[in-house]
Amino acid sequence: MASWATCFEDLRRKAPNFFIPLGLSAATFGVLFFLKKFNIIYQFLHKVDEKSKRHGGELVAQVLQSHGVKQMFTLVGGHISPILVACENIGIRVVDTRHEVTAVFAADAVARLSGTVGVAAVTAGPGLTNTVTAVKNAQMAESPVLLIGGAAATLLKGRGALQDIDQMSLFKPLCKFCASVSTVRDIVPTLRKALQIAQSGTPGPVFVEFPIDTLYMYDLVKREIGMKDKGPTSLLQKVINWYLQNHLGNLFAGAWEPRDTSPLPVSVPRASDSQIQQCVKLVSKAKKPVILLGSQATLPPTPVDDLRAALEALGIPCFLGGMSRGLLGRRSNIQVRQQRRDALKEADVVILAGAVCDFRLGYGRVLSRRSKIIAINRDKDQLYKNSDMFWNPTVAMQADVGSAMQAISQGLKGYRCDPDWLALLRSRDLDKEKKNQEKGEEVTDVHLNPLKVLHTVEDLMGDNTIMVADGGDFVATAAYILRPRGPLTWLDPGAFGTLGVGGGFALGAKLCRPESEVWIIYGDGSLGYSVAEFDTFTRHKTPVLALVGNDAGWTQIAREQVPMFNSSVACDLAFSDYEDVARGYGGKGVRLDRTNEDRMGELVKEALQQYQQGHSVLINVLIGKTNFREGSLSV
Repeated sequence: MASWATCFEDLRRKAPNFFIPLGLSAATFGVLFFLKKFNIIYQFLHKVDEKSKRHGGELVAQVLQSHGVKQMFTLVGGHISPILVACENIGIRVVDTRHEVTAVFAADAVARLSGTVGVAAVTAGPGLTNTVTAVKNAQMAESPVLLIGGAAATLLKGRGALQDIDQMSLFKPLCKFCASVSTVRDIVPTLRKALQIAQSGTPGPVFVEFPIDTLYMYDLVKREIGMKDKGPTSLLQKVINWYLQNHLGNLFAGAWEPRDTSPLPVSVPRASDSQIQQCVKLVSKAKKPVILLGSQATLPPTPVDDLRAALEALGIPCFLGGMSRGLLGRRSNIQVRQQRRDALKEADVVILAGAVCDFRLGYGRVLSRRSKIIAINRDKDQLYKNSDMFWNPTVAMQADVGSAMQAISQGLKGYRCDPDWLALLRSRDLDKEKKNQEKGEEVTDVHLNPLKVLHTVEDLMGDNTIMVADGGDFVATAAYILRPRGPLTWLDPGAFGTLGVGGGFALGAKLCRPESEVWIIYGDGSLGYSVAEFDTFTRHKTPVLALVGNDAGWTQIAREQVPMFNSSVACDLAFSDYEDVARGYGGKGVRLDRTNEDRMGELVKEALQQYQQGHSVLINVLIGKTNFREGSLSV
């Protein structure tokens, strides 16, 4: 903190005409500076209850409860203990994981599936740095996540306290809003604002750090900051006590006064009537329209069932991506799954309903220059991504996808696209799926054909299944075979392409939908990131099923590295006994390979029975190599 004299001299140089006429001396300014620094007037008006046993964690819990938060994910640390205890006391379930990154992934899954903010709380320093990947993933996936972090005491910041680093600099590039709470009375308004911002506009993560002295009880903080009330004290100690007493008073002044903890209004961008009419006009003339839906289509406030009804009323062929997978159910007459590139080249109108022209759409190059493009996205940058290079929108709306599609559907009542167009796309689907079935019957050099395994699992998965995708080659293959059962039943990392989401996403999904069958589709490489969370599943009685495609390698990378450089360096793993790892963490394990291939369906059914009895089960499937996705690239 700069001295009052330094501040006075600096201000007098910058604004001499203000200070000189007032005759304001450096000493007078020093008094004013002190009064403001420690809010002396505020302390005088708002007395500190020095006998209160309340703590800041209680205020955090009250705000979260008022916002409908049901779970908090964490890895415990002394900086945040008051928050965890307070949440438990008022009925917010506290779920501790084996790694902080899992806690944020779990909060991300809750945000996506519940329509509320997912919450994770971790300790200071390394606790927070361990979450960076998951927070960035939430940013790119547009998930409203609140990250709560501990921090060094307000008086000790920058002085070498345990785990004291500049946390704000780490999270400002990743979060929509970052704040550090400096007094107990700031807790409620800061959290309300953070939760509002997380859900407004384009949703995303927010970060609030809590110095440890804003969370603990008054008497404990007073004892820990070094005040000496008893015994002889020197003049220096008296000055120190005076300083510390004012700091403490400012920290707790007005702490327990009643404050509104209810949610602040969330703002969502809406399409204008004129924009909707432009879209209606374009689509009404279309013979071969196509809709590409992205994750934004599933965001509140439009219920996913209402959006589904609007799309079915339109009858336009739809390709689904990200969180929109499953939006139209397991089998829909208007959903198209195969040969998207061909359909886009032939379409006369393409609606990008939350779909983004990044690498997933060839940066826009897959779109035909002859097509009319309607783009809808809450985020302006995503709305126009690569439009200056490979494509141009005919109509661009920075708006909520769900409500815009509902409005377009209303304006097109009675419209139907060319039935021959839909029939053509559907026939391509059937042809491709037939070839996939045939490919699944081929015998691999070693172990099992992954397509055969996936077709078997697809037939046995329940109608209420939620699928979590965490892997490279095996998961990419699974995306062609496995069919999400309904809206909000598919969880993948999103545009960041992060590995390691499996344990956290499954944990959050099971807590949100305890009645659902939760499957993690793992690659053997990605399994290593979160297999320890089988311990979490066991302790918190949140059973899940994990299907591991074990081909003893990082095959997605090896597909291009080996032919290009004639080397598999760093790509090779082993056909490890992952089922034993799951057993070690309290779960159940099943191994599938060529020796029991004839019992594949039976063994999957046994795994489902164990799951239904409350056990988490890992199915370790040793698979061979096929040419199913030959030529696919990892970058």
